Amino acid sequence: MTGEKYDTRAERWSEVAYADPATYLAHRGELVLSLGPPLDHGDTLLDLACGDGGLADHLPGALYLGVDASAEMVQAGKGRGHNVVLGDLNDYEPPEPVAATTCFRAIYYATDRAAFFRRVAGYTERKFVFDLNPRQYRVQEVCADLRGAGFDRLELRPFFSPQHFSLPRPVASALYALERSGPLARLLLSVRFSYLCAAFRGGKNT
Repeated sequence: MTGEKYDTRAERWSEVAYADPATYLAHRGELVLSLGPPLDHGDTLLDLACGDGGLADHLPGALYLGVDASAEMVQAGKGRGHNVVLGDLNDYEPPEPVAATTCFRAIYYATDRAAFFRRVAGYTERKFVFDLNPRQYRVQEVCADLRGAGFDRLELRPFFSPQHFSLPRPVASALYALERSGPLARLLLSVRFSYLCAAFRGGKNT
C-alpha cells in the first residue's frame, strides 16, 4: 500500500474495505496458515502492505509484524494493538528472518516483481503467501519469477470470499466448497475472484 492515497481511509480501514471483515479476514487467515508448509506456534509472520493490520486477529499462534507505507495506516494498526511499522514493500527488510511473509491486494505495487520476490525469499524461511488475480497476471509468468527467486514450489487455492458484499452463511459455505471443485473453480476464476498462493522451497511441505 503506498502512502498518501490511503492516509484518509486509515481510520476503520478494515470495516470500510470489507463488507464482512470478520468472515473475509478469517477465511484469508485460515488459508495463510494451512496452505503450503504449516506454521508452528510462535512463528513470526511478516504482513507486507498490511493496512491497519486487520489480518493479525485471524492468525492464532503467529507472532505478527505488519508493514505499511502509510503512516496513518501504521497508527491505525497500532491503535488496534498490533505490531505495525512504517515501510515500503519494495525495500523493507525485517530485522531478522521470518517464517512466513504475506502480501495481499498489493503485489502490483512491486516496481520490479522478480526483484521483489528475490528480496522476500532472502528473509522468508518457510513460505510466501499472496493473492493473484489470474485475469490480470499470467500464472506461468509469476511462477517463473518465483522459481528465479528460489521458490520452486507453488500451491494455489481459489479464494471465493467476496470483498464488497456479505453473504448468508449457507451461501458462503457453498462458495468455500467450490474452491476445491477443480474445473468449476477455474471457470469461476475466469470471471471473478482470485487465487491465494503459497510459494515455498521443495522438500519443506510437511
